[in-house]
Amino acid sequence: MDKEAAEHVAKVMKAVAHPVRLEIIELLEKREMCVGDIVEALGVKQAITSQQLNMMKNKGVLGCRRDGNKVFYRIENKNVIRLLACISDHCRVKKR
Repeated sequence: MDKEAAEHVAKVMKAVAHPVRLEIIELLEKREMCVGDIVEALGVKQAITSQQLNMMKNKGVLGCRRDGNKVFYRIENKNVIRLLACISDHCRVKKR
């Protein structure tokens, strides 16, 4: 991996390396969701949720679309799901 690729990988990993962001990704793995539904599912303040969503969108992890006054988010970079699955599997093995 060259330096540029390593820097990009590190940015993507930093973009998801937060408990709320991981929960958001887990929710969006199943389906596209609007901000209000994400806030309700997580039980986290809307301001915090919106901040996390925007950060991941700016890093290319998430995509979004507007429908009237609602903004719907989806996972844009499907590789993130595979990455998190590998890390999760590793953590389960380490616990044994």
